[in-house]
Amino acid sequence: MTYSQHQTELDANPWLALLAGGFAKFMDNGENLSRRLERRWAPRYLFRADLEIEWGSAVLTGKTRDISSNGMFIEAADTLWIGAGFMARLNVHPPMKVECSVKRVEPGLGMGVSMAVAESDHQKYYQDLLVSLAGNPPGTAL
Repeated sequence: MTYSQHQTELDANPWLALLAGGFAKFMDNGENLSRRLERRWAPRYLFRADLEIEWGSAVLTGKTRDISSNGMFIEAADTLWIGAGFMARLNVHPPMKVECSVKRVEPGLGMGVSMAVAESDHQKYYQDLLVSLAGNPPGTAL
C-alpha cells in the first residue's frame, strides 16, 4: 500500500485514524528498512552530530541520525534497554546536555529516545536549531 493510498484510507475512516493514534504516516529511514506506521507528533529533521552518553561511570559514544523537539535517534554500537534513562552531551557549539529515555531499540543500528534539554539556558538554542533545520530563519516559531 502506498502512502497516499494509506492516507486516503485513514481520511475515509476516522475510526481507523483514531486506532492509528490520530495521525499516521510512513517513513523510510533511508536504509531501505521495512516501513512502519509512525505515531510521532513532532516533525523530525535529519541531523548528524557526535554525542557522548553518560551511563554510570561509563561513557558511550554515538551519533544522532535525526532529531525532533522531543526525541532523537542515536546510532550507537552499544545500546541501552527500553526504559533506560541517561544524560547525553551533544557535541554542537555550545555543547548541550540532554536528558534521555530509551523508547525503542534497533539491534545493530541504535536506539530511539525521548529527550529534553537539561539546561534551561540552552532551550532557545535548541529551538533555533530545529527552526533552522526546518528551513526557517532563526527566531521563527515552529
